[in-house]
Amino acid sequence: MSAARDRWLDEGIRVLAQEGATGVRIDRIAARLGLSKGSFHHHFDGAEGYKRDLLAHFERLSIEQLDRAIAEVGPTGDARSILGRLTELIEPREAGLYRPELEVAVRAWSASDPEVRAAQARIDEARLAALQRVWRPYLATDAEARTAALLPYLLAVGASVVSPPVAADELRGLYETLLPLVPERPVDSTRTGH
Repeated sequence: MSAARDRWLDEGIRVLAQEGATGVRIDRIAARLGLSKGSFHHHFDGAEGYKRDLLAHFERLSIEQLDRAIAEVGPTGDARSILGRLTELIEPREAGLYRPELEVAVRAWSASDPEVRAAQARIDEARLAALQRVWRPYLATDAEARTAALLPYLLAVGASVVSPPVAADELRGLYETLLPLVPERPVDSTRTGH
């Protein structure tokens, strides 16, 4: 990707978070970037092409941030240390894991656009799968790991969509109350048959 194309996509994410889907207009983004519409047309196949690329960019960022945070703990990290690290990353900044304004904007957009709804579904499933992988060694079944993954994920989604959104510090505190519930040792797979 070119630097200019990345700027268009990154600014589109900022506008989406600040103004919602209706604010994602090429003329407004061009003005904010100080770039011409010609630059836009050089990098994107019209407004629909930009929307698709913006969604793909959002999807990639959403999934990569979580995967990268989990990987930072390392392959020997236990569930408690991984979830503790994720809790530390809940902070009010653009690169943080918790961006309620963006979460609300994309979920609202998905209510009226099937393409956005499909992207949101892929993001939700990828995030849940990543959390489920963290929990799986500590629980006896995939179903239990899925349930354990749902709890912190739904807490984050719910914290994003209430009005006003739960502050990052408060959400971090909620997660810290959950950390003692994380099992300290993996289950013995020979006893569970896995």
